[in-house]
Amino acid sequence: MISHIVFVLVFAAAIGCGLVAGIFFAFSSFVMAALGRLPSDHGIAAMNAINVTVINPTFFLAFFGTAALCVAASAGVALRWTATGGMFVLLASVIYLVGVIGVTMLRNVPLNNALAAVPPGTPEAAALWTRYLSEWTMWNTVRTVAPVLSAVLFTVALL
Repeated sequence: MISHIVFVLVFAAAIGCGLVAGIFFAFSSFVMAALGRLPSDHGIAAMNAINVTVINPTFFLAFFGTAALCVAASAGVALRWTATGGMFVLLASVIYLVGVIGVTMLRNVPLNNALAAVPPGTPEAAALWTRYLSEWTMWNTVRTVAPVLSAVLFTVALL
């Protein structure tokens, strides 16, 4: 029974990682570049709107639900340990939790908060926007790669 439950948890975690990776991939590959083509005040307003809108149940389910699946799958493999599969699950979970949740909280969210706080139409806003586009996208790319790696590792664990 435990091995079936763990299989389902790992499978769901792999799917969740793929979904989250796709969301972040879109931002790193074209959304941020498109926003960067706008005048800074318009780009800032659009990004602030995105940052408010993303706080919704469906995104949170994908983002934090996948984190919960990582924790549950890791607990499951700890109960029924197989050296190879267990290591892949644990590594996939750590990569997701650090590379997605950790990076989001420590890097992207503080940048989002700074962007929301800057007075619009000021030279400070334009300077922050230039820095934001570069830094936020770089950290978002880390958040893209992490769940891709996790999805691959979870999939390998299933094999």
